[in-house]
Amino acid sequence: MPEKIYGLLGRKLGHSWSVPIHAAVGNPAYRLIELEPEDLPAFLAREDIGGLNVTIPYKRDVMPLCDVIDPAARDIGSVNTLVRRDGKLYAWNTDISGFLFMARRAGVELKDRKVLILGSGGTSLTAQAAARTCGAAEIVVVSRGGADNYDNLDRHSDAQIVVNTTPVGMYPNVGAAAVDLSRFPACRGVLDVVYNPRRTALLLQAESLGIPCSDGLPMLVNQAIAAEEHFFQRSIAPAENERVLGLLRREMENIVLIGMPGCGKTTVGAELAALTGREAVDLDAEIVKTAGKSIPDIFAQDGEAAFRALERETAQRFGKESKKIIVCGGGIVKDPRNYGPLHQNGRIYQLDRALDKLPTDGRPLSQNADLAAMAAERGPLYARFRDALIDNNAAPADAAGAIWRDFCADLDPERT
Repeated sequence: MPEKIYGLLGRKLGHSWSVPIHAAVGNPAYRLIELEPEDLPAFLAREDIGGLNVTIPYKRDVMPLCDVIDPAARDIGSVNTLVRRDGKLYAWNTDISGFLFMARRAGVELKDRKVLILGSGGTSLTAQAAARTCGAAEIVVVSRGGADNYDNLDRHSDAQIVVNTTPVGMYPNVGAAAVDLSRFPACRGVLDVVYNPRRTALLLQAESLGIPCSDGLPMLVNQAIAAEEHFFQRSIAPAENERVLGLLRREMENIVLIGMPGCGKTTVGAELAALTGREAVDLDAEIVKTAGKSIPDIFAQDGEAAFRALERETAQRFGKESKKIIVCGGGIVKDPRNYGPLHQNGRIYQLDRALDKLPTDGRPLSQNADLAAMAAERGPLYARFRDALIDNNAAPADAAGAIWRDFCADLDPERT
């Protein structure tokens, strides 16, 4: 008997994290399956299909090809889980379970609230159904055309919940947001189904405004586990949601190092790379590669403004990646625009070392500088960027160990 096919069905799947999620719950055969629309009928007719998840843009397109559709999924108008059993192709929608889990986990209440849903595709249908299930007072769907569109959003400035179901802000095209949350002064919750990066521009703004919010990874994990239950007709403990979510967070999130020039970021970064097996990226070294000249030469020939522009571009380039150790220059905090790129996929650690231990050789702004004055000026900036402060007055390996313990504890399911 041929092996059964398990996987995620879509058109472009390079960004997907579904394979490690399904592997974590005991399905090592799960894989990514990219198909063009014309190939769907023949593929879904295969008898060796075990179980499939369906993503953009096929959540509605596959429905006519299914033999049995769960009534709840038919009511929603889209499916994301397919199983071939007894010669028939069965379909469910587990996205709604994932969406409700995401909202509940973030403390975002939909009941009796006006919910603004950005996008009108298959995931939007799920969000609409979830909002109805929760008793939302009003549901508004915004699309590029139609009665409610991005040109007349002011008519819905009283929206209390904003849900993004579009790919705006998704890796690799990070930094964009479908809407500006300042247009919704009554907003009390933001949900973004995008999960890479962890914090889209929309979620970064929600965080800055103190609005409860969530990325889409909790939804992805929960719907995947619910799909696995259909695939193998088995029950999976609810605690698996948090366990798998913690594993993914710990695997994918960056570790970012900031601090005064000479505080040991490069050395601690190398210790962390050895400890974790991750790649350490030194932003100053990358700037030198790009410019083709040393940092002192950049300062001398082009000026600090030119260096800061290169630094910002480099932070944007590497900040959107995952599983990295990112070592930053001492002055990266001088430009607040660097915070978003570093924070979107990272936990930021400031290394602290006594001023009399800071070397100045090869550091243009440290030579002939009053380091105490520099530390006083930058202290509030470091505090604004950092998630945690790490002492680095002892061995670099000690600081690396402290960072790794904090990083793992912060993403531990028991503490979530």
